[in-house]
Amino acid sequence: MSKIQRGVSLYSFQEEMFLGQMGVEDCVAFAASIGAKGIEILPEQNMPRFPNIDDGEVARWQDMLARHGAHFTCYDMFLDTKLRKGETMSDEEQVESIRRDLVLCNRLGIRNMRVLVFVRPDILEKCVPYAEQLDVHMGVEVHAPWHLEHAWILRTIEVADRLGTQHLGILPDMGIFMKHYPPEFRARFERQGARPEVAQFIVDQHEAKIMCEYTIYEVAVKMGGNKAEIAMAETLRHAPFANPRRIKDYAPYFRHIQAKFYGMTEDCIDPTIAYDEVIPELVKCGWEGTLSSEYEGNRWVQDVMPVDSREQVRRQHVLFENLIARAEGHREIA
Repeated sequence: MSKIQRGVSLYSFQEEMFLGQMGVEDCVAFAASIGAKGIEILPEQNMPRFPNIDDGEVARWQDMLARHGAHFTCYDMFLDTKLRKGETMSDEEQVESIRRDLVLCNRLGIRNMRVLVFVRPDILEKCVPYAEQLDVHMGVEVHAPWHLEHAWILRTIEVADRLGTQHLGILPDMGIFMKHYPPEFRARFERQGARPEVAQFIVDQHEAKIMCEYTIYEVAVKMGGNKAEIAMAETLRHAPFANPRRIKDYAPYFRHIQAKFYGMTEDCIDPTIAYDEVIPELVKCGWEGTLSSEYEGNRWVQDVMPVDSREQVRRQHVLFENLIARAEGHREIA
């Protein structure tokens, strides 16, 4: 049996939940029905009484998960540093806010907490004693345009190594492995007025891994790009393709993955994110954790079609099942 488990972030169903078409339990039931039994939550979005969660609400969540044979995998924290106008939270207030989240993680039985990438390493260092006491791993989100070897990310790893703690590390978002430009992005920009030939130029530049600033200059200055074309070119700043072969060097620092995607084809292929290269590397290095779907294609198609997050998530899990099985098969042969 593979050490890689499958799960879903409730963020994947944001469109349907916003429109009142799905409730939290509908999302959990659907995820469990496709074998994605690990549930990642965003308490500020999914728990109306957050942060004042009493024991009764904790019990209701645990009962609901049990009804569907599901379990929690990760807690997405947010740090509202600008609660007061014109004033940023003090360091002590930030530590206390994170401690509050760690306590709620522990009460819910969750052992992974996604930490927003902007949280300073020295703030997290002060939180490590609480994380260790409550047995919760704090994983700093490695989200594009950051990547596994970005200096800001390496600072958190340096703190974890220096402290010798198993409760601080990273949490990769698979958007860092954007090998091909998302078709959903291109189509949306063309609907907004991008000329097909300019859109194709931008896609070709991304495919050739040309530095984004060169492409933006070409589109904005030399090609006289319109608003939609310049906006499309600027998306390249957030479209890195990190080297999947470096995963093994950082695998000891993460236990959970946000499996970002923008759209799956009808034959269950992701045309954008290089899962066919990432998952073999995870299997090869024996990584143990959860691939948690994070569908963010809704905002790129909602102007022309009804969003069907369930079908998109289902297709991604067909892809995951196939890639994990294939990689495990290759490992046994080797």
